[in-house]
Amino acid sequence: MYQPLADALRPQELSDVCGQQHILGENGLLRRIIESGSVPNMIFYGPSGTGKTTVANLIAKKTQRKLCKLNATTASSADIKEIYAQLDTFLAPNGVLLYLDEIQYFNKKQQQILLSYIENGDITLIASTTENPYFYVYNAILSRSTVFEFKQLTPDDISAVLDRAIGILSEEKGKKIKISADAEKKISRAAAGDVRRSLNMLELCVLTSENETEIDITDDTVEEIAAANAVRYDREGDEHYDIISAYQKSMRGSDPDAAVYYLGRLLAAGDLPSACRR
Repeated sequence: MYQPLADALRPQELSDVCGQQHILGENGLLRRIIESGSVPNMIFYGPSGTGKTTVANLIAKKTQRKLCKLNATTASSADIKEIYAQLDTFLAPNGVLLYLDEIQYFNKKQQQILLSYIENGDITLIASTTENPYFYVYNAILSRSTVFEFKQLTPDDISAVLDRAIGILSEEKGKKIKISADAEKKISRAAAGDVRRSLNMLELCVLTSENETEIDITDDTVEEIAAANAVRYDREGDEHYDIISAYQKSMRGSDPDAAVYYLGRLLAAGDLPSACRR
């Protein structure tokens, strides 16, 4: 069965997680909480592909709790009740860790039902969201949770993951993978801070460059695949306001290169009105 490269390379230890040193470093608060073994309700907030799901998996492994995953876009209150029914059974002898992805899609009533299960500690909640939780998450859940921000990864962070992935793929396929430093850097930049996206691009490069004896990834191949994955924009979310803010500041600071870059991001996303208003 096919397994995406990003899933196959998912870190198995906290030290392998890419970036997030502000919370997972040697003295990071989240690391200290995880190593204590007593995990409170938490909300992970940040862009896609920054390690939120990975860290939830590692917490479940560290605390030896059953990890139940739900996505708020498709889950219902009945799904939460079904998870609650597993408590104190052989299915979850050490309790349940509920990972709820995209919690912002739960309405207020659903979040209130969720609150009734996490309030007394029967279920430990780790919710994730790409939106600002202080705008989208019910206040009562926020007051019972610790919020951790996962920051966008740097190109250097992603380059380290790509180096590891290239080594593993080369060993698995029994072929040398040729890729220039500039091409690898282009992938890390085109990923826009999303390690999952970078690995997906690398995987496409490998699949389209393999022959009988080697895998020669040309700069043109990287350019083509990177161009198809270059635009990242969320018209209703924080990404929209971040780009507009950067666009305004670059014009105010007389930085023409930055202004043209952020203008290009707006136009590529089809947001001409926002660009014209500024």
